[in-house]
This record gives sequence, structure tokens and C-alpha cells, in this order.
Amino acid sequence: MSTAVCTTESLASLSIPARTAVTVPAAVRRGAWQIAPGEAMSLKARAASVLRVKQGRVWITPDATLAHPSEDLVLAPGESMAVAAGQRIVMEAWDGYGATYTWDQA
Repeated sequence: MSTAVCTTESLASLSIPARTAVTVPAAVRRGAWQIAPGEAMSLKARAASVLRVKQGRVWITPDATLAHPSEDLVLAPGESMAVAAGQRIVMEAWDGYGATYTWDQA
């Protein structure tokens, strides 16, 4: 079950080159979420969580804290990121193909 609060913003004003759609296998989609090219999502963890990339690459910017300044991260398929309870991240697909990810309690 998802433990995130999610908002999606359109980035239609960005110039994204036209790409051929990539078919995501059903085994990858099962139990996962997708983020389309040109979309950004703001996710806030209600509980300690783990973001895992299943397909594509995602660009993530966590909110800065007193202990850790904000820095951009790029996660590829098979990579994951721990997200602390209450932490907010902004995520978008790295390229024009979109991405598939899971968000589970840690």
C-alpha cells in the first residue's frame, strides 16, 4: 500500500523531444506506479519508505534539511532510495520515456 501524498504538475512548457513510446512489460507494471515524460511528482512519506525504480530513470530532488542540503539524484532501474517519514521529494522521469517505480514502507 502506498504511504505517499502525491501531486502531479504538468511540465508542458518544457521542450521534450518526441520519442517512440516504450512498452513496459506487465511484470514490470504489476504493483508499480508510472510517471510519464514531462510530469513531475511531489511525494511526501507518511512513514519511513523506500522508492525503487523498476524501469527507466528518475531525477529526484529531496527537500533540504538542517542536517542535509538538497542535492539532485538520478536513480536507474534496480536502484532505490530510503525516504524518511515526513520527508518530501520531487521526482520526474530523467528522459522522454517515462519511468516505473514502487513506493513501499521500509
